[in-house]
Amino acid sequence: MHTPPAWPPIDPDRANPAGPVLVVGGAGYIGSHTVRLLEQRKVPVVVLDNLSTGHREAVRVPFEHCELSDRAAIAKVLAKHQPCAVVHFAAKCYVGESVTDPAKYYRENVIHTFHLLEEMRAAGIQDLVFSSSCATYGEPTKLPLTEEHTQLPISPYGKTKLHMEHMLADYARAYGLRFAALRYFNAAGASQAGDLGEDHDPETHLIPLVLQVALGQRKEIAIFGDDYPTPDGTCIRDYVHVEDLARAHLAALVRLQEGRAPILCNLGTGTGFSVKQVIQTARKVTGHPIPVRIEPRRPGDPPELYSGGTLAYDLLGWKPRRAGIEEIVRDAWNFLSKHREGYAH
Repeated sequence: MHTPPAWPPIDPDRANPAGPVLVVGGAGYIGSHTVRLLEQRKVPVVVLDNLSTGHREAVRVPFEHCELSDRAAIAKVLAKHQPCAVVHFAAKCYVGESVTDPAKYYRENVIHTFHLLEEMRAAGIQDLVFSSSCATYGEPTKLPLTEEHTQLPISPYGKTKLHMEHMLADYARAYGLRFAALRYFNAAGASQAGDLGEDHDPETHLIPLVLQVALGQRKEIAIFGDDYPTPDGTCIRDYVHVEDLARAHLAALVRLQEGRAPILCNLGTGTGFSVKQVIQTARKVTGHPIPVRIEPRRPGDPPELYSGGTLAYDLLGWKPRRAGIEEIVRDAWNFLSKHREGYAH
């Protein structure tokens, strides 16, 4: 059984890391929410993004358009802004695409992270919070899924995230890097203000896909398998609010700046909701019938996947505050109904 270190308590709702903080991929979904929270806590923040999937409209802090393939450009950004810490969100994240084009994932995720780490090392920056994933665990052999579960990813996406974790650990041992690897479950929801949310192309996440039906942008929502060994026959997943994820990143930054590292922990609610439960909740929130279509199971979809344990609380003082599926769906609906065509419209 894992015994967490005896670190003094921390309150994520009051965590104010020292800045400036460079947020790589800060124009993306989770990155933009983390940047917004840093703004609200009066922490100086700079965003680095190539806008391949992020949105300039989601950023109102100093912004640097930069490719992580360009080490000279990264070095210039670090020299210009002199951040004392980095939060790294930039990665490709489509599981299916990673199977058909693994080279893209090893290049964009692993090699580009190496570039970032090397330029951080040259600039003397020690602290890095890394956006990891529960995909590093692979098929669950036991639920709830805790940090003690063996990491055997089954997709190139999950493998690249695990390779990145290993790289961070090696840099920590050899060069003194202080890092946190936060393994998300299903990021969901939107800012309570309704001005930040999901705008992906293509969209693959269940909640925005369901809400697009309510908006009239899709005819129906596909359910991939309704014969799983779950109470209603559909897959169960752990949905964690994006604003709760942002709170965890700030707490992790504070911990690293205290000299407490490494940090490797899950970010989830510990509660799963089925596909049918999400759809029914969306019907309630939107008032739309949301027709469904049953399709065959997708290969590799486990029946249930949800987090467990208290390590995020033990290390970061973190517990999700908006863990109910209705408030998650309601926040997502608030954003999508205001931005029917995404940020640009």
